Amino acid sequence: MRALLARSCAPASLASLAFLALLPCSAPALAAPSTFGPVIGSAILCRSHLDNAYFHDYLVSAFGPSYKHEGGAYWFKADGTLWGAPVTDIMISDDTSELVFVAAVADTTPDKLEESIRNAVGVRHLSMDNSAYPVRASNPGSKIVYFKTKSKIYCAKYKPLPVGRQR
Repeated sequence: MRALLARSCAPASLASLAFLALLPCSAPALAAPSTFGPVIGSAILCRSHLDNAYFHDYLVSAFGPSYKHEGGAYWFKADGTLWGAPVTDIMISDDTSELVFVAAVADTTPDKLEESIRNAVGVRHLSMDNSAYPVRASNPGSKIVYFKTKSKIYCAKYKPLPVGRQR
């Protein structure tokens, strides 16, 4: 309820709340809960099990409904930090891909994001090549890539086979 009210564009009675959820709105992102870093940060660094249904529910309860569904992902506006770096968006995979992933857009360069992560939790992301815009990868499998003037960091893994189809 808090998330829905915070994202609505106009004051409303309880009877009109369902209608407001359907309206486009450019409300500011909600502040991240205290569990944001441990829950989302650990997932993005590939330090926890990736379950897109769990993370989708977590993000909806923390930030309200996703503001777009594009590229196989639900996008959420976030007002928070991970490893000391400001985060503007969180993405969670839908079920249209062979991959399950959790990602974040950080309002900083990949070099600075890598430094923040290394200083905060000791995880290194090494450049995979010598190009002008290298992908940086950690041993657990998270990756940092350029995203226009920002960074995108993500953990992506193949979904397990459904029960009954495993060997």
